[in-house]
Amino acid sequence: MLKKIFLLLLIAFNLQTTFAQSNIISGKVRDTTEQTSIKNAVVVLLDAQDSTFIDFTRTKADGSFQLSKAKTGNYIFMVTHPLFADYVEDISYDGSPRSMGTVAMTPKSKLLQEVIVKSGSPIRIKGDTTIYTADSFAVGPNANVEELLKKLPGIQVDKNGQIKAMGQTVERVLVDGEEFFGDDPGMAVKNLRADAVKEVQVFDKKSEQAEFTGIDDGNTQKTINLKLKEDKKKGYFGKIDVSGAPQKDIPNRFNNNLMLSSFKGKRKISAFLLNGNTGQDGLSWQDNEKFGGASDNITTSVDEETGAYIVMQTSGGTDGEPYVNTRNGFITNINAGIQYSNKWKDKHTLNFSPRYNYQDYENNVLSFNQTSIGDSILIENVQSKQDVKRHNYKNNATYDLKIDSNSSLRVTVRANFYHTESADFREGTNISSTGVLKNETSRSLQTVSDKQAYGATAIFKHKFKKPRRTLTFTGDYSNIRSESNSTLISNNTPYFNGSPTGIIEQNQQRVSDVNNTRFSGKLMYTEPISKRYSVQFEHETSVISGRNDQTTFSFSQVTGKYDVPLDSLTNDFEQLIIEQRPGVRLSYNTKKIIYNFGANVALVDFNLTNNSLNAKYDRNFTNFFPAANFTYKYKTNAQFRLNYNGATRQPTVNQLQPINNNNDYFNQYVGNPDLKTAFAHNVGITHNSYNFLKEMWMYQSVNLSVENNSITNSRTIDLDSGKTVIRPINTDGNINLNVWTGMGFKWKKPNININVQPNANYSRFVEVINNRRTFANNLRTGLGIYLQKDKDKKYELSVGTNFSYNRNTTAFNLEPVEFMDNNLSVSARVYYKKVWSLQTEYNYDWRQKTDQFSESLNINLWNARLQRTFAKDAFTAYVLIRDILNQNIGITRNAYSNTLSETRNDRLRRYFMVGFAWNFKNK
Repeated sequence: MLKKIFLLLLIAFNLQTTFAQSNIISGKVRDTTEQTSIKNAVVVLLDAQDSTFIDFTRTKADGSFQLSKAKTGNYIFMVTHPLFADYVEDISYDGSPRSMGTVAMTPKSKLLQEVIVKSGSPIRIKGDTTIYTADSFAVGPNANVEELLKKLPGIQVDKNGQIKAMGQTVERVLVDGEEFFGDDPGMAVKNLRADAVKEVQVFDKKSEQAEFTGIDDGNTQKTINLKLKEDKKKGYFGKIDVSGAPQKDIPNRFNNNLMLSSFKGKRKISAFLLNGNTGQDGLSWQDNEKFGGASDNITTSVDEETGAYIVMQTSGGTDGEPYVNTRNGFITNINAGIQYSNKWKDKHTLNFSPRYNYQDYENNVLSFNQTSIGDSILIENVQSKQDVKRHNYKNNATYDLKIDSNSSLRVTVRANFYHTESADFREGTNISSTGVLKNETSRSLQTVSDKQAYGATAIFKHKFKKPRRTLTFTGDYSNIRSESNSTLISNNTPYFNGSPTGIIEQNQQRVSDVNNTRFSGKLMYTEPISKRYSVQFEHETSVISGRNDQTTFSFSQVTGKYDVPLDSLTNDFEQLIIEQRPGVRLSYNTKKIIYNFGANVALVDFNLTNNSLNAKYDRNFTNFFPAANFTYKYKTNAQFRLNYNGATRQPTVNQLQPINNNNDYFNQYVGNPDLKTAFAHNVGITHNSYNFLKEMWMYQSVNLSVENNSITNSRTIDLDSGKTVIRPINTDGNINLNVWTGMGFKWKKPNININVQPNANYSRFVEVINNRRTFANNLRTGLGIYLQKDKDKKYELSVGTNFSYNRNTTAFNLEPVEFMDNNLSVSARVYYKKVWSLQTEYNYDWRQKTDQFSESLNINLWNARLQRTFAKDAFTAYVLIRDILNQNIGITRNAYSNTLSETRNDRLRRYFMVGFAWNFKNK
């Protein structure tokens, strides 16, 4: 009997032991550098859903550990040690014994506080950089980098191709740490293949000056660096995509894209050719690159540190460059370019990027404007047509020389050429609310303009032996020459009590020659005054000289030529601006806290000479520009920032020169030589944080701007004829307040990414109409919610809605203008048998009707594309339909100040195309 009892007890003990050991998680922890066991490392098990504590232990002398409190479920497995980088892994546990094997940990001294995350989608944090291992994120065959970015937690790419990381806009995309495709993020992510990328690195890039001096100024740009695989740094790859189709009631549509890249070590060459008439060339998220490039205006722009702002405008107005809104109208365009970069001996670096762009643009516009002035209402109806043909040649080259370990030189040269031909036709009437005719106009304006822009910049930097003691010299030269010839033919009829008072005919030719040059030199010296404090001294001298010669002639019936001078519309201006700008700044830097404050003083000698009237306008400005920044990095991936700067805004030449511009007889702009300098106080507060374990980010910003001596357009409206004269004046009281907040996180169980973005904007600005000053107040509040879910090789789905409430008030309108609007967007892609896929996009725009606009504005846009791949996904055949419901109407409504407007533009509506694409690469 005793033997049986003993045997039963023994069996029970063994069963208990077996059961107790069945839920054990075990393993060993080792140093990857020394290949030794790690003693006393903390091993923790957390609930994956809410990160609550489940179990923990410490490693033994041989590095072994055991956890015994786990049940079936999902957990976060974490190993920490003061001298090693944290190890974190998402695990699924089924209740049976599990061995974690050997957990390799890396010393912090080697990896700079690197946190390694192992899961289905590996991420690691190295200092302030989030690093994604590209191959761990499944994308389709021949996918480009943009499609890869859409898969990465914390990164969003909208329908226009704009990239955001942790809620902040990505401003730069680098390839292997170097600029490629210039400052256009869209080019790099669309032109590079995802399978060529080893890592995607996301970080806040410090300003070049901060990186060089070692003195953090708190200014950063959200940046993505694409680190290529070693075997992809040689060879070639590219894509040819051809599509088109005959259309029934509109011109045939086509879109052809060619992209080719060749890499060999540090030498990278890419070329592209895009040609089409659909506006869908795939690189259009930055319209300034696609349609004319960045402005070549000579300007010392607003600087966060100094606040300087002096403008020498050479575009828009005087040189005849027309404004083109590419969201509307019809456009045929050609884009071609080459991007070359190379590096030799880690000492010489060359980047060269010539580009050519041609646009043929056409648009028909119907516009309605209602203006309230006291008890009077003026209603303007205009029908216009715009034709623009433009050629742009842009060339940019940068050479970097690393002289030695302490000195470097960078030289950048630019040469851009523009040729534009435009024709603008306009017919309009202005009536009262009772239907009494005020005026009629008919106008033709044809312009031919040529512009050349040259520039060169040299930057020499030197570091002394003492840390943070540096010297920087920057020299800059730029010249812009613009010549234009415009012909204006118009018939203008003013009315009085409904009867015409005569016809004012204009048949004129204007010849304009604008030539502006700027030289500048800036010397900056930094000196450490303690372990944490540094001081920066700088001085800049700039000289801006220019001439604006505008001559206008009337058509002579006698000679049949434009040879009758019009002195009232002729002017010859010369401008000379000499500026001396010294400045000083004190900086404090620790790991968590950064602040700096200082000021610049601008001593400006402004000389404007009117050669036509033999008159001079000489001024001397002394402006003080305070600036302060405070940054608190309370966590590795979280920071708070407060900044202030005072900025001046000098009047432009076009605002100062007292010359009439009569391109629109009933809406004329005159200059004001008595304008004062505007000064703005700008305050900004931002906070952002990112939890990579929970895939959660938050970003908040508040920006306030208060401007004194604002340059405001004063309008004088003749209620009898409807004629308006606009003149810039100085006013006080303009305020702009913007609040934006966003949060993104992953809802893990259904695997849905969610972004929530509340926002609000309030502005108050002075308006002056017929010498009456009052305030216009605009309020807009909104909420955006976006959901995204996908399953590899099965489907992709994203849904977003953006709702807003608008309220505009002004003393000229008795009742406020209030309305709501909403945009709903749905994008989906379904895969079938690995070779078929169906993609669709749907957008619904809704705008509430108001007392001013009695009809709601509802637009449904639906696009679809069906495709099939062949030959291991190298070839793709597809058919697409855009605007299936034929509702792509270009209607916009605005309510501002005392004016209500509705504009109807031409837009490309329903069409279909068939296409074929070939993705190729060397084996």
